[in-house]
Amino acid sequence: MARKTGSHAEITGPAIRAAALSLFARSGYAAVSMREIAGEVGVRAGALYLYTPDKQTLLFDLLRDHMEHLLGAWADAKSGTTPVERLEVFVRFHIDYHLDRSDQVFLSYMELRNLTDANFQSIETLRRTYEDELQAILADGLDSGDFTLADVRVSTMALIAMLNGVLTWYREGGRLSRDHLQGIYWNMARGMVGA
Repeated sequence: MARKTGSHAEITGPAIRAAALSLFARSGYAAVSMREIAGEVGVRAGALYLYTPDKQTLLFDLLRDHMEHLLGAWADAKSGTTPVERLEVFVRFHIDYHLDRSDQVFLSYMELRNLTDANFQSIETLRRTYEDELQAILADGLDSGDFTLADVRVSTMALIAMLNGVLTWYREGGRLSRDHLQGIYWNMARGMVGA
């Protein structure tokens, strides 16, 4: 179906995605209706279907875009030559990137169960690609003797879990600056890998 002349697709499409993200993060995917998303944007429910075929596609698109943007931002940020330098860059990047996107991160972990099998596999592949970046750093550090690890994969998952935990308690403007927080977490990460 073609949009009417003068429609504001460049405004309405992003507004629908922003409303869905906020509502899914606040109330949960299953509790939010397309009508509720439309009401948040100020359009009729039928208008949503000009932008997305259904709620499942909307959730999948939000999760996919988050993971693709994360991977692109990491590709731009990664640096360092030694495993220790690369790990520090990863720790600081992960915290900084995710603190600015708490709703996206929440959805990425809590709403995976609502994806169809095919959509889940697609998002899981993107997540694994990001995890593999950290795993490669840890494997290189183990090979070079910079790190002491019992298991590279377990260490990878433990580090990511620790870094994601920041989102549950850290608030901007509190006792710790973001830079100070990153420094503390870098020291803990370095200790975890025996650097």
